[in-house]
Amino acid sequence: MTRVAAIDCGTNSIRLLVADADPSTGEFVELDRRMEIVRLGQGVDRTGRLAPEALERTFAACRQYAAVIKEHGAQRIRFVATSASRDAENRDDFVRGVLEILGVEPEVISGDQEAEFSFTGATKELAGRDHLAKPYLVVDIGGGSTEFVVGDDHVRAARSVDIGCVRMTERHLVRDGVVTDPPEDGQIAAIRADIDAALDLAEESVPLAGAATLVGLAGTVTTIAAIALGLEEYDSEAIHHSRISFEQVREITGRLLGSTHAERAAIGAMHPGRVDVITSGALILLAVMERTGAREVVVSEHDILDGIGWSIA
Repeated sequence: MTRVAAIDCGTNSIRLLVADADPSTGEFVELDRRMEIVRLGQGVDRTGRLAPEALERTFAACRQYAAVIKEHGAQRIRFVATSASRDAENRDDFVRGVLEILGVEPEVISGDQEAEFSFTGATKELAGRDHLAKPYLVVDIGGGSTEFVVGDDHVRAARSVDIGCVRMTERHLVRDGVVTDPPEDGQIAAIRADIDAALDLAEESVPLAGAATLVGLAGTVTTIAAIALGLEEYDSEAIHHSRISFEQVREITGRLLGSTHAERAAIGAMHPGRVDVITSGALILLAVMERTGAREVVVSEHDILDGIGWSIA
């Protein structure tokens, strides 16, 4: 067994997984998994730069993670950075800060690499489970981008497009620095137009309607699952591999669209950092299910983090 530490730094959150992995047997034992909302991508869509306060929030989380990694004695560390740091002009500031704190340089990976890791992490344990048919369509809804990957045992096609819950919120729902609450019809229509255009792009590379099983990843999907399951607080074990119907996603999206900040914040399973962006994320998931014709989404708590872990094991 090799003890690995995988870090995924996205537009909205930074997450850590420490695990023991044995590629020869496929055994993967999770020791520690945690997440902090740092909003690294704050304002990137508008300014093209990482904000100083966003960098400091991210570095503070890195310091916490460095202590956890040291405590567990991880032998190998890999730090992967995604959409926000790909887009930023001052990404060198980000790279230097992470290197100083963790001793490893963040890898600013491409959308295709991101998709490969997400697919591996999400599907490695699905084989033979609940008679889930192949091929899988794995959809990873992030803060700045969404990845679409089709495959069975291996990736057949993948595409990353620039729609995410933070990007859509900042682009269409923020006025004078404040999120419109609840969103207006015109704002919702603008988000849907961006999503539909992005899905058209994705379909140029990935046969979205050709998969047998839709697998959904990341905080938007898991939060919607928690709401659908009626959880009073977030429970990853209950959420992992739950199956949420199209009707449930449509109903919850409608409910979120009509809610205020206070009403969303009062949802027991809602992370405070998702209160303002969950509506845009729900619109993305709903549009994906409409486009693909999927009657349900299989929700996975295992995602790009697990794929990164396997890549260094």
